[in-house]
Amino acid sequence: MAVGQNGAVTSPRDLVLLGSTGSIGTQAIDIVRRNPDRFRVVGLGAGGGNVGLLAAQALELGVDVVGVAKASAAQDLQLAFYAEASRRGWATGDFRLPRIVAGPDAMTELAGWPADVVLNGVVGSLGLAPTLAALRAGRTVALANKESLVAGGPLVRAAVTRPGQIVPVDSEHSALAQCLRSGTRPEVRRLIVTASGGPFRGRRRDELTGVTPEQALAHPTWTMGPVVTINSATMVNKALEVIEAHELFDVPYADITVTVHPQSVIHSMVEFVDGSTIAQASPPDMRLPIALGLGWPDRVPEAAGAVDWSTAHAWEFTPLDDAAFPAVALAKAAGQAGRCRPAIYNAANEECVAAFVAGRLPFLGIVDTLQRVLDEAPDFAEPGTVEDVLDAESWARAHAQEIIVASVEGA
Repeated sequence: MAVGQNGAVTSPRDLVLLGSTGSIGTQAIDIVRRNPDRFRVVGLGAGGGNVGLLAAQALELGVDVVGVAKASAAQDLQLAFYAEASRRGWATGDFRLPRIVAGPDAMTELAGWPADVVLNGVVGSLGLAPTLAALRAGRTVALANKESLVAGGPLVRAAVTRPGQIVPVDSEHSALAQCLRSGTRPEVRRLIVTASGGPFRGRRRDELTGVTPEQALAHPTWTMGPVVTINSATMVNKALEVIEAHELFDVPYADITVTVHPQSVIHSMVEFVDGSTIAQASPPDMRLPIALGLGWPDRVPEAAGAVDWSTAHAWEFTPLDDAAFPAVALAKAAGQAGRCRPAIYNAANEECVAAFVAGRLPFLGIVDTLQRVLDEAPDFAEPGTVEDVLDAESWARAHAQEIIVASVEGA
């Protein structure tokens, strides 16, 4: 049994973990392992690219259901169960196979599975439908899928059935949620989202000409996938987080500021009307926001290490250079315009990043192309369905490709 915030003894929370074989999912399972009295995993979902790990997770945790988005991986997963059981020395009949759900709707089905909390660590716009399904089923959603809010913000807001139903797992938004506990909504003056600055912190725009993918992928603080790492270099990642912050906390874009903090210890701050600024500090470790997402509003003891106050620290904060890194201002304008502009921004950026990595687009061309795509976008309506979002994204990807091809041919 676990002890809640008010000291009451509570039963373990039932969890469904979507994206269980990825970075967020594996760290969540580490938290569950260390807190078996607080959490019990009943369902796991993954894309299907690593069925061996998925089977090992499922048998270790004794889950009821496992989902794979790749339908053809279902048989491979079943074979992986038997291989994993054999590796553990279990005879046939000594273990119970979970139910297997496979196909493009598997994550959405799992999101509605009986549970207390659904952790959505699915990558990309494929995470939007599971978020909506979990919210409509009344689950608390520990949200690590940024596209749910960036691309489908209006849909997600409409699906929320109670305050606090979405708990952010991004370190910046988790920090904001924690800081916001210090005051009421009318007392909030602005949100300050911190950014590491990426590998090109301090450079002027003219110093970013000729940047290579290898240089852009050399992040000084975090180890991340290529798209997120390059998004950090362009500041697009922080731009998307500004949209998320607006959607999560209903704070106007004009009252959300980005500041560059290369040490990545202060994860974000909230400024209040009396002049106070409350900051959340911790060493870079995603297990803290994940644990808080699973246990909210309670904290999980020893989820991650704390700042070592026995040693000296020097923390730096500098304003964002909007001339060198215009991605944040562009995202704010897209968010204020609405009508699927944030979804267009995100989808077009993915195409631009892929073109940059392939050598078909210069580094500065990423955000310059985003600007053109947004300027030339048709007048989409506010999204009413997931299909509306996907249609806007499809247009954005195609138009970004047209611009990229034309730029290559004209070079």
